[in-house]
Amino acid sequence: MSRFDEKVDGVLYIVATPIGNLEDLSRRAVAVLSGADVIAAEDTRHTRRLLDALGIDVPMLSFHEHNERERHEAILDRVAAGASVALVSDAGTPLISDPGYVLVRAARARGVRVCPIPGACAVVAALSAAGLPTDRFAYEGFLPGRRKARDERLAALRDDPRTLVFYESPHRIAGTLDAIVEHVGPERELVVARELTKAFETFYQGTAQVVRDQMLADDHGHRGEFVLMLAGQVPSEVPAGPGPDADQMLRVLLRDLPVKKAARIASELSGVPKNQLYQRALALK
Repeated sequence: MSRFDEKVDGVLYIVATPIGNLEDLSRRAVAVLSGADVIAAEDTRHTRRLLDALGIDVPMLSFHEHNERERHEAILDRVAAGASVALVSDAGTPLISDPGYVLVRAARARGVRVCPIPGACAVVAALSAAGLPTDRFAYEGFLPGRRKARDERLAALRDDPRTLVFYESPHRIAGTLDAIVEHVGPERELVVARELTKAFETFYQGTAQVVRDQMLADDHGHRGEFVLMLAGQVPSEVPAGPGPDADQMLRVLLRDLPVKKAARIASELSGVPKNQLYQRALALK
C-alpha cells in the first residue's frame, strides 16, 4: 500500500485545495479527501464540483463562518470517536482568511490530532512571483470594509518596513488602490496579482500610482480575486517625526476640523508630509 493510501483514524485534516488550477492539488490531498469519513466544507456546492471532478464520493457537512461556533464541538466529538475529518475552504488553505480558526484552536485545546495537508495558498504564490522582499512580510488579510477604518489602517501601516500583503475583491479594488495612493503614497512600489493560477492570471507592477492607472485602463482589471503586495518603507525614507510646533498646530486644527483636513492644512503650513501628520493627528485626537 502506498503511503498516500494510508488512512489514519481520529484526525482533523486541514486540506489545501486549488485556487484556480485543479492540477495544483497534491496526490496526498486527493488521498486524504478520498479516505475521510466526512469533509467539512465552507460551501458544499462548490466542494461538490471539486469532488466530482476527482471522482470522490464522501459525505460532506457545511462548515462556514456563520455556523463555525455552533458546529465545531460536534465535529471534534466525531474525531475524538475515531473519525477522519477533512476541513476544506472554497479555495486555498483553510484558516487563511477562511473559516477554521475556532475549530483548530478547540481541537488543540482538547488534544485532538490536527494534521496539515499543504498546498495552494494565494499569499505565498503571489509573493513568490512578485519580486518584492520576502525575508519579512506581514499578511493583513482584507482591509476593513468601511472607508474611514480602511484609511486609518493604511495610514497606520505606512511606515512598516515589511512587505505588506492584502486580499481584495472585485467590487472594492478600485477604492483600495485609490486609498493606497493617498494614504501610503503614489511612489510606493506595489504589485497586484489577479486571477492566480487561472487562464487570465495577470501581474501589475510599478509605483502605486502606475499600478492604479494600469488596472483602471485594463478592461479586465476589476475582475477576479486580487492579492496586493506593498513594498515596505525603506528605513532611510522614514521622515523625522513632527516637532512640537506641528503637534500644537494639529491640536488647534483638530478642535474644529476632521482629521484628514487638519492633517492637510498642517502639512501645507509645516512642510511635514501629510500622511505622517494624518497618523499623528489620529494619535492626538
